Parts: sequence; structure tokens; C-alpha cells
Amino acid sequence: MIHIKNKVSLQKMEQAGRLLSSIFDAMEPRIVPGSTTQDIELWIASELIRLGLKSKSLGYMGYRHVSCISVNDEVVHGIPSEKKILYKGDLVKVDVCASWQDYCADMARSFFVGTADVRAQKLVDVAQSALDKGIAKAVAGNRLSDISAAIQQEVEVHGFGVVRDFAGHGIGKSMHEDPEILNYGKPGRGPILRPGMAFALEPMITMGNYAVYVTEDGWTVKTIDKSLAAHVEDTVVITDGEPQVITRFRV
Repeated sequence: MIHIKNKVSLQKMEQAGRLLSSIFDAMEPRIVPGSTTQDIELWIASELIRLGLKSKSLGYMGYRHVSCISVNDEVVHGIPSEKKILYKGDLVKVDVCASWQDYCADMARSFFVGTADVRAQKLVDVAQSALDKGIAKAVAGNRLSDISAAIQQEVEVHGFGVVRDFAGHGIGKSMHEDPEILNYGKPGRGPILRPGMAFALEPMITMGNYAVYVTEDGWTVKTIDKSLAAHVEDTVVITDGEPQVITRFRV
């Protein structure tokens, strides 16, 4: 069942998104050669505390961190580690879900350590444009799969792969709510979108084949062909008009 949020719930989600986006706005200077993914994790943890946000990944199914940080061919759910040192040219994906007064916002961005090569930058740009195309379809009266189809079309027209094994999701008081939102599919299918629905949309795309696997740590998802992967995510609320992206604020 897809929950319809009331005005108070949406205000709390908006505040969560506003604060979470401020962390991401300040993150890039932390992602430098020689730093570790654990360094980034510790900084995020301190920022969550400072802003009064609660991590929704910490403790989730035994997960021990406030963020997921995935590097290069890692797609999502990378575990922060002091052993994972960043080098110039690395592509780093940071994913954080946090709540404010029990209501969540979920956000991910892809960052380069230093300068990116042209093809890698194109991958990230297409991930972002695919997210934007999906958001544009998050309009009352559309069908859920209209979002999925728009994301897939934008990714594949540029020759990249769309990961099938993981998806976006509903969000609200829980980090993961109904519905599952695939990043591929045909338009015109699924539930009709209604004001008050809230979704975490998150294209996960690859430079090569879209096939992925979960590593021995039980969390980290990597591409089978070792190709580079990008991941971006925003939390979006369906309104009576244009979609409201609650993770794109500057404070």
C-alpha cells in the first residue's frame, strides 16, 4: 500500500531533506586523494548529530554505518572502511538516508576524486539527467512506470546500462515503503500517482553490462564486468502541480 502523507508529515520530510542536502553541499571538499571512505563516514556522522538528524541505515539489518560509500565498480551499499583509500580519478558514490522527527529523506550523489576522464564524466551526467527525466514524470495522474520508462530511455539512448537488481522506493516514516520503483520498464503501468505520495528515485547505471552481484561482505554491490557505475538519488513528493524535490535545497 502506498501511504499518502499529510501536511505535517510532509513538512517534517522537507526539513529532513533540507538538512540532508546541506551535508551533501559541503561534502565534495572531503573527497580528496589520500582520504578514506571511513574519513567521509565519520564526517557525515558528526554532521548528522550537529543538525539533529538520525541515520536510518545505522542498525538496519545489522548495518553499522550512517552512510553507504561505493567506489568505481561498486554500484551501491559500499561499506565505509579505513582501508579503502581514495585515489585521483576515483568515482565515489555517497548514499545517506536520515530522519528528522521520525520522517525520512534519502539522497545520493556521485563525486570524482580530482579530475574525471571524459567518458566517466558522461556516465555521471547521464545518471543525473536520467534522474531529472524521472522526476519530471512524478506528476499526479501519471502512472508509476512512467517514471521508470523515462529513466531507462535516457540512460540507454546514451549507451549505458540500467541496473535491474535494485530500485527506488517509497519513503516516509520508514526508509523503505511501497512501492518499488524500477529504473526500467514500459510506461503507462502501475498505480496512478497522487498528491502526498513520496518517492526516493535512484538511477543506478553502468558503463558496461548492467549485471551486478553482492560481494562476500553481504552488502557491497559490484558490476560483474568491473565496469564503472554511477548512482544518484533524490526524494520527491507528488503535489497538485510540479514535483517537489525535497533534497535539493541550500541552507
